[in-house]
Amino acid sequence: MTGAPLRQLVEVWRVDCRGPGDLSGVQALVDAGRLLPREIVAVMGKTEGNGCVNDHTRDYASMAWCHFLASHLGCTARQVAQRVALVMSGGTEGVLSPHFSVYTRRWVAADTGSRHGVTKKRLVIGVAQTADFEPEQIGRMAQVDATALAVRAAMLEAGIKDPADVHFVQIKCPLLTVGKVAAAVARGAMPVTRDTYESMGWSRGASALGVAVALHELPRGALNDGVVLRDFGLYSACASASAGIELDHNVVIVLGEAAGAASPCRIAHTVMRDAIDAVSVRRLLRDAFGLDADVDATRLADRLVNLYAKAEASPDGAVRGQRHTMLDDSDINATRHARGGGRRAGFGRRPDGAVSVGRCRASGAAGRRAGGGDRAGRRRERRARLTSGPVHGSGHHGLAATPPRNAP
Repeated sequence: MTGAPLRQLVEVWRVDCRGPGDLSGVQALVDAGRLLPREIVAVMGKTEGNGCVNDHTRDYASMAWCHFLASHLGCTARQVAQRVALVMSGGTEGVLSPHFSVYTRRWVAADTGSRHGVTKKRLVIGVAQTADFEPEQIGRMAQVDATALAVRAAMLEAGIKDPADVHFVQIKCPLLTVGKVAAAVARGAMPVTRDTYESMGWSRGASALGVAVALHELPRGALNDGVVLRDFGLYSACASASAGIELDHNVVIVLGEAAGAASPCRIAHTVMRDAIDAVSVRRLLRDAFGLDADVDATRLADRLVNLYAKAEASPDGAVRGQRHTMLDDSDINATRHARGGGRRAGFGRRPDGAVSVGRCRASGAAGRRAGGGDRAGRRRERRARLTSGPVHGSGHHGLAATPPRNAP
């Protein structure tokens, strides 16, 4: 009926892959009529690269998605990258399993999904992008301010008015290469660092502070170039930033809740005190979703959609007073050690959670997943988010849902 109110319905499909370019599982969902390409608004992938500067699996996966969707949407691959938020995070060390989390959104009549109640808050999503950054802008206030504007734009698209309803902000941000540094220096501009690997941290740090400004976690006046990666008392409890070689701008995905949404999932977050803070994770799952890993692991595994975590090797070389060796390993970078997500994967009894590394946060979600059935014959989706540490903070986020959307 013309003029009838519409509600946002967001669903999530978690799809395993045999490699960064393998979209056969996605194609199977499309062929079965379960997933409509035109409804895809964001994809978060975990690929098996090294997660460092020269991890081209992220670019490979993004390109695969662009060409896949271009044929379905009737546009060019370049236009797909402008329409769909593609965030690929490299590194599946330990028991982490490569996979894609595909977010779809459609607008439905007000009575759709009424079993959730129009007054209850459910999952919503918004996406945005910044303009390309010059090399000398990365890791500085220019990136902070641009990120804050993009986060606010994504919140508006998601229909989120109160920053307190934002539970997870995923940023994909650029890094510096030797070529970018040389080009900047040739113009008389000095990048924040000449170390390409260190540039990943600077980019993540500035992006996370931009999230904090947008969500009113920090006042803009408290920030300047000198606090990025230096004052760790300044952070966001909702930011997760991942740097990559595949782009020159920031891609922003905002996940939160809004009253009236028809989505089957919910989401929540918390901050971990350190990388082994299992208590905070269990408390999040119990308080936000009524899921207790110690009492009913089967129900938790059935309802958990995904667990997003942001972790790092503690910079002081110790965890709860005990020495760790991650920062002293000359063979394997500390970020790769920190991604070993066995503990986080264990919470959901699944290895296909998403763990990224850097001074940011973690998140998770719970709901139903395709594979089980509810009384309507649809599989349940579940998810939860977790975050830990200050990104310029870190933490955990969780998401729970009722009907499922998972790949077989």
